[in-house]
Amino acid sequence: MSDSTATAAKGVALGAVEIDGRRLRSKRTRQYIVDAYLALLRESPTVPTAAQIAERAGYSVRSLFDRFPDLLALSLAAADHAYAQAVAQAVLRNADADRATRIRTQIETRGQTCEQWLPLWRALTRNLHHSEELDLRVRRMREAVLVRLELMYRPELGTLDADRRRGTLIALEAITDFESWGRMREVFGLSVEGACETWIRVVDRLLPPTPVALRAVS
Repeated sequence: MSDSTATAAKGVALGAVEIDGRRLRSKRTRQYIVDAYLALLRESPTVPTAAQIAERAGYSVRSLFDRFPDLLALSLAAADHAYAQAVAQAVLRNADADRATRIRTQIETRGQTCEQWLPLWRALTRNLHHSEELDLRVRRMREAVLVRLELMYRPELGTLDADRRRGTLIALEAITDFESWGRMREVFGLSVEGACETWIRVVDRLLPPTPVALRAVS
């Protein structure tokens, strides 16, 4: 390889490293802005302004809008981040355990999710139906809850016909939604543990009896 060729190759490699470095810094900046947005939502029910978010993240408003065209785009990025985090945290456990263990596992996992992400959920639903992308994300979150409910309570739901099964799933999802959690915690002043115990009792009463064969195994 000639000196000129080697120099050119070295320049290309350095350029690639520089581009990768800029992308990494930009990705970090985006995440810092998302984290700042989420932190402000947890501190106040009022949706933060671009200036407040930028100040918390340690960047200028211009830098914020260089990464996100508007605050809706930022909220969508926050929703994607929250969904990925919730999926990672809510690993399916004890799906084959006895009834009481399954109910407690599902409720405690759901309670942790609601406690962490309630402020973001409220911010997202304020703009519901104003953005098709936002509607899709909210629907995806609700569908994920339904899938988990079906998996955790398969023995009991399997005893019902299609209509009653669907009605029970809808009721379970409604009972354990974000706003239900918010009312228990904020309006009635329940602790995290107290709110979980309330949900556990209600879900146990709502579910049909566990099949005798499964109870015998458990």
